[in-house]
Amino acid sequence: MKQILLKNAYIVSMNGKREIFNGGSILIEGNLIKAIGKVDLKLIENDAEIYDVKGKIILPGLINTHVHLSQQLGRGIADDVDLLTWLRERVWPYESSFDYEASLISSTACCAEMIKSGVTTFLEAGGQYVEAMAEAVEKMGLRAGLSKSVMDQGEGLPSTWVKTADQELEAQKELFDKYHNTADGRIKIWFGLRTIFNNSDDLIVRTKKMADELETGIHMHIAEIAAENDFIKETRGNSTVEQLHRLGALGKNLLAVHTVWLTDREIDLFRLYDVKVSHNPAAAMKVVLGFARIPEMLEKGISVSIGTDGAPSNNRMDMMREMYLTSLIHKGRTLNPKSVPAEQVLEMATIHAAKCALLENEIGSLEIGKKADLIILNPNSLHSLPLHDPIANIVYTMSSENVESTICDGKWLMKERNLLVMDEKELIEKVKEKSAEVKERAKINLPNRFPVVDIL
Repeated sequence: MKQILLKNAYIVSMNGKREIFNGGSILIEGNLIKAIGKVDLKLIENDAEIYDVKGKIILPGLINTHVHLSQQLGRGIADDVDLLTWLRERVWPYESSFDYEASLISSTACCAEMIKSGVTTFLEAGGQYVEAMAEAVEKMGLRAGLSKSVMDQGEGLPSTWVKTADQELEAQKELFDKYHNTADGRIKIWFGLRTIFNNSDDLIVRTKKMADELETGIHMHIAEIAAENDFIKETRGNSTVEQLHRLGALGKNLLAVHTVWLTDREIDLFRLYDVKVSHNPAAAMKVVLGFARIPEMLEKGISVSIGTDGAPSNNRMDMMREMYLTSLIHKGRTLNPKSVPAEQVLEMATIHAAKCALLENEIGSLEIGKKADLIILNPNSLHSLPLHDPIANIVYTMSSENVESTICDGKWLMKERNLLVMDEKELIEKVKEKSAEVKERAKINLPNRFPVVDIL
């Protein structure tokens, strides 16, 4: 098996002891970590690739637990509007105008942006062409949990999306049978529940049953806006979380996204049932969802991770930036400088995120026997020096520009800022062409913010 030796690094392992190996090395063999820290020279094969990373930092690959691959071409179509306008008048018309090729280009571009910002694993919240997503992920070399956008009711749905619970469950089972554990095990198929606005109780109950039987995860937007809880109380007699509890849908394989409007009791229910949480700070502020009670959840021992959400709601797939925002907004909300400190943010983006992805035995920390998913950060830039406190600097000063190289499953995806899995310039041209085509087909007309004078 091919070996790669990364030597002389400042290695932030995120292992159980949270050990840092200063001047340490990592030996990768195949897709696994064979040795870390001080590597015995006898373990290194003669043909091993040896890469000196002196003065640089190695981290576990970042894990983005909430992203919409199919929304990448829609960056900029829904800025400065409320959530329901965002969804029903901009994003749904946009997404329903997709075809396979558009989904493939969108998915590929999103994967490329994530690779360049240090992501090696992500959880996809749901789109209509999961087959295209799988094709993109296989080609780009990332690790992913992919979901179909699943809805069997609700106002404003495009006609092509009107499905029954039976149809949605059958479609997901077919995807699971075809793609789960493909791409050398990098692709997992999760089950999706878009929102409780659009999911019947019958669909929720049967989705939970099927996910439990097949031992996979469920990805769902939960308690995203106050109006969601109000609507469910009016129509079903409970808040979203209380209704999910009544239906028996809370569990360790449920990833609850956003979770902005939770009561103390609902946070306790999450702890009791080991529900996982994806916190999306940029999207929550930009679409004006509110401030999730993340410090309270962390204090209760709930597994909380970080996600970017999709391009129309963030608008960047930049986990380095999300880490920075995560710490800042909760310090501001609680007026406590110790709230969600840098080391806790780093846990949320790595080992806690691995738990949320149901992959904590494989990824999330750099340890012997785990998958070789890691990134190399170069701190030598004016915006990130001096390096008095490296962990703090990773969270508070560094950006995706500092991500120099990305390795997933033992393979270089990006090396010294060069994307190795595809032609980036060619992809950029495809993005420009296809995004304009989809926008025109969706009949989305955006107002000019300032007068535009065309000069012929």
